[in-house]
Amino acid sequence: MLKKLPVLLTAVVLLLTMSSIALGSGTLKVATEAGFMPFEFVDEKTGELLGFDMDLIRAIGEVLDLEVQIDNISWDGLIPALLNNNYDAVIAGVTITEERLESVDFSTPYFESVLTIVTKDHVDNIFSLDDLDGKIAAVQINTTGDFVASDLQDEGVLKGVSRFDMVADAMAAIIIGVADVVILDLPVAEAYLEANPAAPLKHVGPVSEDEYYGIALNKNNSALLEQINSALVQLQENGTYDELYQKWFGVN
Repeated sequence: MLKKLPVLLTAVVLLLTMSSIALGSGTLKVATEAGFMPFEFVDEKTGELLGFDMDLIRAIGEVLDLEVQIDNISWDGLIPALLNNNYDAVIAGVTITEERLESVDFSTPYFESVLTIVTKDHVDNIFSLDDLDGKIAAVQINTTGDFVASDLQDEGVLKGVSRFDMVADAMAAIIIGVADVVILDLPVAEAYLEANPAAPLKHVGPVSEDEYYGIALNKNNSALLEQINSALVQLQENGTYDELYQKWFGVN
């Protein structure tokens, strides 16, 4: 279920503190993986990075009076690059999980989502994760969908899991018949199907508990974490967050 997070954002009001990046005098270096429409994707005509996450992190930069530099890198390299201090933050529809919290910090959640299953449009016997016995699932590597598929494979439910760097490649796996389903975030599935109306695919609606996206930061940068959380509060209070939500998801 797509939900914005006014309660979660406004509940955390933090004072700005000193950081390794001085406010108003520097660049916020951000990594993303631009294959997660409508959160981050590359405009085919201009090459510009677009999406809800891209607008949000740029708006955070404006609040903090920092230039925002965004690099599009591989999904699998996002957290390692952050831990190597190549970037100050990662925003890429990253779900906050206990496993990830062991290595990085996350901002206040800025988006609430849920998983879905994509199938061929003529399939009429798959409605939930319980219906995947003997199926092959395609996933984007190291996403929540991948983690769920791995668990289902370990439990003997899924026959196999095919992992791809890009959501579009996972979708193609169904179309050409090398996978039966894709397990991924509902808003991403909706955006893909809207952008590719001729694709013989459908999604089955929510199939999991809600999950929360956060901006990932290095654990040694707690001051920047507080600044970003404060910026998220300001964007919620001044209406910018609602404007971006309306722009990319068409609902308030």
